[in-house]
Amino acid sequence: MASPRLMDQVRDAIRSRHYSLRTEETYVHWIRRFIFFHNRRHPAEMGEAEVTAFLNYLAVEQHVAASTQNQALAALLFLYKNVIKRDLSWIDGVVRAKRPIRLPVVLTKDEVRSVLGAMQGTNKLVAWLIYGTGMRLREALCLRVQDVDFAYGRITVRSGKGAKDRVTVLPGRLVEPLKRHLERVKRQHDRDLALGLGSVYLPHALARKYPNAEREWKWQYVFPSGRISVDPQSGIRRRHHIDEGNLSRALRQAARKVGLEKRISAHVLRHSFATHLLENGYDIRTIQELLGHSDVKTTMIYTHVLNRGGRGVVSPLDSN
Repeated sequence: MASPRLMDQVRDAIRSRHYSLRTEETYVHWIRRFIFFHNRRHPAEMGEAEVTAFLNYLAVEQHVAASTQNQALAALLFLYKNVIKRDLSWIDGVVRAKRPIRLPVVLTKDEVRSVLGAMQGTNKLVAWLIYGTGMRLREALCLRVQDVDFAYGRITVRSGKGAKDRVTVLPGRLVEPLKRHLERVKRQHDRDLALGLGSVYLPHALARKYPNAEREWKWQYVFPSGRISVDPQSGIRRRHHIDEGNLSRALRQAARKVGLEKRISAHVLRHSFATHLLENGYDIRTIQELLGHSDVKTTMIYTHVLNRGGRGVVSPLDSN
């Protein structure tokens, strides 16, 4: 029997470790680029020198961001460790892409109300939820029905960045809109079940351990897609969550509609959540827990956003 193709081996290694589809696509992309950069040589024939040359090319000639270069390095380290079965020794001579130090873009409370007020439908609800909870966009879209606790006014974020769970606040103003939304989603789920559909992707081995769970209401996405699609990993027809690009486009359109000049994204809403909590007097450790930051230094960036006019000083022009 012929050996599996390299990319099939890569995908099998990724899926056996329960990495996300996005990670699979990203790793495959960078491994392909690495191979084509070296004139389609097989990675087993290459090693530290070729990896270093590729990473230097990305930084020096392609001028990629530091995060992009790190992404490529992670993909190649995974390839050699888990597929080629060879650990790379410490890679010397890599030119590191510079990581710029930038303050996050933050909207004022009036700007948030203005932009989100210009949105409609499910996108509007998702945007309000991100601003009201501090969740990342993907965390919000991957919410399951059972993660929303109306009784205690909280939301459980499952497998956030770093594969960590955390709890954040459920804004009181969103309780009724969310309940009405879930009533509509439940009717849609019931229709899917009647058609012999209604299954949802379950993480890791839950689908094997609980074979009927994928059709249970509590496991359904809070924000399901409007259409049935084929799961690229299993080949099963099911309803996934809504696409991330939908919200991003809706936010940009709303910003143009109200004449907002600042760059807008779902992550800007998350930044605004943290900054406005600081303005309201909440301590940095509480905000760190709500955001899911592993290091408080990451959260401290929002204190700099509030330091208007240098280090919070009042200009002499304003003091006269």
